[in-house]
Amino acid sequence: MKRIHPAKKITGTVNLPGDKSISHRAALLGAVSVDGVTVHNFSDGADCASTLSCLEKAGADIHRKGTTLSVSAPSGLSSPSSVLDAGNSGTTARTLCGLLAGKPGVRATITGDASLSKRPMLRIVKPLQSVGAAIDGPEGGASLPLEVTGKRLRGATHVLETASAQVKTALLLAGLSSDEPTTVIEPLASRDHTERMLAHLGIPLYIDGHSITMAPSKPLRGGEWTIPGDFSSAAFWIVAAAVLPDSSISLPGVGLNPTRTGLLRVLERMGLAFSVERSGLWGGEPAGTITVHSSRLRATEVSGAEIPRLIDELPILAVAAALAEGTTEIRDAMELRFKESDRIVAVAKGLSALGAKVTELEDGWRITGPSRLSGGRVSASGDHRVAMALAVAALAADSPVDIEDPECAAISYPGFFSTLDRLTGGCS
Repeated sequence: MKRIHPAKKITGTVNLPGDKSISHRAALLGAVSVDGVTVHNFSDGADCASTLSCLEKAGADIHRKGTTLSVSAPSGLSSPSSVLDAGNSGTTARTLCGLLAGKPGVRATITGDASLSKRPMLRIVKPLQSVGAAIDGPEGGASLPLEVTGKRLRGATHVLETASAQVKTALLLAGLSSDEPTTVIEPLASRDHTERMLAHLGIPLYIDGHSITMAPSKPLRGGEWTIPGDFSSAAFWIVAAAVLPDSSISLPGVGLNPTRTGLLRVLERMGLAFSVERSGLWGGEPAGTITVHSSRLRATEVSGAEIPRLIDELPILAVAAALAEGTTEIRDAMELRFKESDRIVAVAKGLSALGAKVTELEDGWRITGPSRLSGGRVSASGDHRVAMALAVAALAADSPVDIEDPECAAISYPGFFSTLDRLTGGCS
């Protein structure tokens, strides 16, 4: 249980943990690169630790000192002697499935915790099987555990029904082991960290709209760079500074990849007062400093092509909507029902318990504000992003809020609550 007290304001500078999505990919690609990869500011979250544990069991050399990480596999990946446990990380399970499926002779079983074992896997399994992958599991691979036997895979064109960076990444990782081109076509653009990192490590890509073609004609070289701060972690401080009076937050070294910063665009039209100072490319990723000040937010509508660019930030956007003037609708976000929790339900229950006017929709929410939030007791539903979003809402409540299962925040942001205490002067 974590008790969060109301805060008059938050001020200060936040040095963010390394981007979780980029950290996963750096570790995975380091394990199949010629000379290995060394990155600084690697994520300290539990999800990325799961990826490292799985890669190490599969024969990768992992060296970590603080947030500096080196990953290589001079002898190549091999069959692990025990089950690969992805923990709570869907990214680990799905992308590792793609990586290992294209490694002839490697046999592995991928499992996860109770939450991850309920999440859908056919979106990965079916397209991989279509190019010759040998993957089996419950109901043909509908869920974990998955048994993967590496084979030489064919190149192919994959047309995805739903934009998904995890599916796209799994298919591109599998395609690295093919002699033929791999093309992935999405209905909408999803986050492009994999494409940027592949290009940074020397793999030629042809990108035409929502179509990405990779011809692995060159070996994947290694490299060394710094991972930008995680924008999804920054999102909680951005909203907190916006909704609390007399607040100002500076976020240096944060990732500014346009496929990830959709929240900024939405909050900008809601009236967010902010500035961005760019500092160039870090490992192919744009980075810089975001500064946010207290703002008078107005309602908006969010749907369609915007959703893939802020899917992980929708829980905290719902908090902003509850404190904005007017009625906000967030639609086309059915994917939220298949995250660590059913986030549509978890957020609606949590905010409603605090007095917000939230209507649960099939694919999102209708939220009317500004709400006067009250204290009480809420559940994080075992979901790190729900826990942190409700903590920010609690800062704007009129009395303390008790959050059940707050430790799940460590999945992506172990230092979240200590940073919250510092920014609020210890009142939480």
